[in-house]
Amino acid sequence: MSGPRRAAPGVPGVPSPDAPVFVISVAAELTGLHPQTLRSYDRIGLVSPGRTGGGGRRYSWRDIELLREVADLTATGIGLAGVRRILDLELQVEALRGRVAELEQDLAAADFALRHAATAPREPVRSNLPAVRPAVADARAVTVWRRGRP
Repeated sequence: MSGPRRAAPGVPGVPSPDAPVFVISVAAELTGLHPQTLRSYDRIGLVSPGRTGGGGRRYSWRDIELLREVADLTATGIGLAGVRRILDLELQVEALRGRVAELEQDLAAADFALRHAATAPREPVRSNLPAVRPAVADARAVTVWRRGRP
């Protein structure tokens, strides 16, 4: 089996789950699917294995898991269009879960900053705005302010 082998983080010599290392016959055996079924899934874009320089398919462990999920869904009577929609929705759900986690971290950081700011000693606020006389009974008064002039 030739092809790129990326080591799993922290485990020397073990390929990562995304490393395309399984030939089609091994992928078929691991999933219980016929090699021709794997080719058709590749053709319609359900599972896209890596390729060797000569064009041979190489499946990663993630591809194997995805093929097993496709097999389970089709075994329950779901058509390939339905399977594709389910897989797309699962990807969207995962992306949304990641976004929610990011937003929760941002919210926690903002909450911490707000609590810290509320308990920190206050310094006098220095404003760049001009001083305005207090309002008088005559509301028609206007104060003109020009930068750099007293």
